[in-house]
Amino acid sequence: MTGQNAALFPEENTPQFSLGGDLHLRVKDSAAKKIALLYRKGNLIKMVNLSDKVAKKLFVVETVEFGAMKSYLATALQISRQTVDNYIETHKRFGVEGLVQGYTVSDSKNIHKQRSLHRKHLPSGNKARQTTEMRYQDNRREEEKAPKQLTLNMSFDEEITAKVEPNEQPFSENHDWEATRYAGCSLYYSALISEWGWLQSVIKYFGSGWKIFAVFMLMSALNIRSIEQLKNTRFREVGIVLGMKSLPSKSKIWEWFYSAADLKLSSSLLKDYFQHQIKAGLVGLWTWFSDGHLLPYTGKFNVHHSYSTQRQRPVPGRTNQVVCDNSGRIVDFVIEEGKGQMKEAILATVEKWLPDLPARPVMVFDREGYDAGFFSRMIKADQPFVTWDKHVNSSKLSELDEGVFSTKFTFNEKEYAVFEVEKSFTHKFDDGEIHSFKLRHIHIWNKKSNRRTCGLAFSEPCEMDLEECTKAILSRWAASENTFKHMQNRHPFHYHPGFRLSESEKQDIANPEIKTKETVIKRINKSLSKLYKKLSMVNQIIRQDGNPRANSSYDSIKNEIDSLTSTLKQEKEEKKQLPERVDVSNLEDYKSFKTIDNEGKNLFDFVTTSVWNARKQMSDWLREYYDHDNELIDLFYAITYCHGWVKSTDSEIVVRLEPLQSKKRRIAQEQLCRKLTSLGAQMPNGKQMVLEVGESPLRKVCPKN
Repeated sequence: MTGQNAALFPEENTPQFSLGGDLHLRVKDSAAKKIALLYRKGNLIKMVNLSDKVAKKLFVVETVEFGAMKSYLATALQISRQTVDNYIETHKRFGVEGLVQGYTVSDSKNIHKQRSLHRKHLPSGNKARQTTEMRYQDNRREEEKAPKQLTLNMSFDEEITAKVEPNEQPFSENHDWEATRYAGCSLYYSALISEWGWLQSVIKYFGSGWKIFAVFMLMSALNIRSIEQLKNTRFREVGIVLGMKSLPSKSKIWEWFYSAADLKLSSSLLKDYFQHQIKAGLVGLWTWFSDGHLLPYTGKFNVHHSYSTQRQRPVPGRTNQVVCDNSGRIVDFVIEEGKGQMKEAILATVEKWLPDLPARPVMVFDREGYDAGFFSRMIKADQPFVTWDKHVNSSKLSELDEGVFSTKFTFNEKEYAVFEVEKSFTHKFDDGEIHSFKLRHIHIWNKKSNRRTCGLAFSEPCEMDLEECTKAILSRWAASENTFKHMQNRHPFHYHPGFRLSESEKQDIANPEIKTKETVIKRINKSLSKLYKKLSMVNQIIRQDGNPRANSSYDSIKNEIDSLTSTLKQEKEEKKQLPERVDVSNLEDYKSFKTIDNEGKNLFDFVTTSVWNARKQMSDWLREYYDHDNELIDLFYAITYCHGWVKSTDSEIVVRLEPLQSKKRRIAQEQLCRKLTSLGAQMPNGKQMVLEVGESPLRKVCPKN
C-alpha cells in the first residue's frame, strides 16, 4: 500500500521535517496527490500517499514505532497530537482492522443507524476517564512485565558474553598510552559495533573466533591484499587497535581462519547481518541494483567458467551476484559456481527479503537480464524493474527529430532529454501458455556526448514517472558506476583465503557434438554460397528442340547444389536431436569439474561488505562537516589512515588520532570522532570506545627556564 504512488527522487526544495531518532520527513504536495517520504539517516525507508486515509493512518502508527516524536509528526502532517494518539490507541487495542474500519461493520452511511447498531456493544460513561483508566492498567502491566524488544538488540547480553573467556574478550588488557600506526582503523570498529551490531553477531556465532574477523577488518580498511602481507605490519601496534595483545604469526592466523570456516556458519551470519541492515534502515529499500562480478580462478584444477567483461571471453571462476542500493551500499550477495544465474538471483533476493520490506523494490539490471521470458515472470510476480534495451537501432535513433525528446533534466552534471513509447513482447511458456505484454520503451539522449540509447521499464506497481525511470537506469552504470570499481582499488575484493575444492554437482558441459555439427553446417553453407555464385555466372545451354542440354556445366553445378542442400538438411535434423548438455563422466578425455568452497570467501566478504557499508555511512556523516564533495573520500581515507595512540582502562578504550594539518580538515576530523563517540560503541566487558583528536600524550614537555 505504501510507497506505490510516490516519487523516488523528490525535489531538493521539498520541505523537510525532523521527527527525532534520525528520522526526517519530506512532504511533496502536488495538484494530484500529496506524498510523504520518510528517511532514516538519509536513506528512504517508507513512502505513502497521504490522500489515502487508510494509508495515512497506518503511516502515522508505523512512523511512531520507528521512533518519531508524536508532536513533530503531528506538525509535519498538519494533524493534531490527539489524532496521533487516537490512531495509536485504536491500532493497539483493535489492530489494523479496527484502525481501518473503526467500529463500523455496516455499510450504511447513516450515522444514527450505525450508532444504534453498536450502542449496546460500546462502553458507557465518560470516554476520557475510561481511556485514562485503560492506559493506567497498561502502564502497570508494562511495569510488571518488560515489553518485548521489537528491534535488534545492539548490546552484549550475558549469553553472548559467556561465549568468550574474560581474558579472550576484545580489549581485555589494560595498558597506558601506546603509539600505533593503525589508530584510524578504530573508526570502523566503532561504527560497526554501534550501528550494525557487528561484533555482537560475530561473537554470537563464533565466540573466541572473533579475532580472525578483526584481522579481516584491518585488511579491508588498509587494503592489505592477503594474510601473507600481514608480515609487513607491526604486530603489537596492530594488536592494541584490534583488541588483542599482539597479532600472532601467520600459522596462528590461518588456524583462526580454518577454525571459523569449519563451523559452516557463514550463511546464518550473513542472513542476520543483511536483515539488520534492512530493518534498521541502513540501506535503501526502493531501488536495488543487481550485477554480477567475476571471481577468477587461476589454479590447476578444472572448474566451470564465468565470463570476463574486460577480456570479453569465458574464464575459469565464479560469479558474485551482488545487490546494491542507490547509494552503493551492499544489500545482499551470493556467490554462484561458474557464470551463475542472474535472473534467478534477482527474483530469489526479492522473495527472500520481501517479509521485511514495506513494498517490492524496483530492480535495476543490465542487458544480461534482457529476456522476454524473464520479463514475463517479473510482470506476473508484480515486480517493478528497469533495464537497458538490448536491441537498439542506432541509425534510426540518430534520425529522430530533437523535438520528440520532450522531457529534459540534468543528472550527474549532464543534460538529458527523453521520451517514451510502448514496446510489445510475446512469450510462450513450456506448457503452451502465451503471454503478451507491453513495456515502457524509454528513448534517452545524452546531450553532452550526443549519444542515444533506449531502456525498458515495468513500473505499474510503483507508478514511477519517466524521469524517475531514466534516473534509475543511469544511477549505477557508466559514469555513475563507482561501487565495485572503487572497491577493487581500495579493498581486497577478489581475495579468497583458504581455497578448498570438492567434486562439483554440476558435471555437465555444452555438448561438443553440437559444436562439431555447427562447424559442418557452416562449411556446407559456405560451399553453397560459392556454388550459387558460380551458377549465376554460367548460362544454361538450350538445344534446337528447346530442351536444355544434358550434362552441361549448369546441370553439374545444380546437381551439386541439390546434393549439398540435402546434406545440410540432414545435418540440421541430426543437430536438433542432440542434447544441449552432456555429463562429462560419460565422455572420454574429460576431467571432472571441481567446485570451490565458498565458506571462507563468505566470511571474508562479510567483513569486506561491512567495512564498505560503514565507509559509506561515515562518509555521509563526514559530509555534514566538510563541504568539498570532490575531496570528501580522500579526507575520509586520510582520517582512517591516521597514526595515533591507544589507552585501555577498566571502563574505556581511548583512541587519540594525530590531527590533520589543514584546519578545515582537522575540524571535520574532530567532528567525525565526536559523532562516533556519541554512538556509544561498547565491548563485551563493558568498556566504552572513545575517539578523540590531539597531540601525542607521550611527548615530554620541556620545563621552562
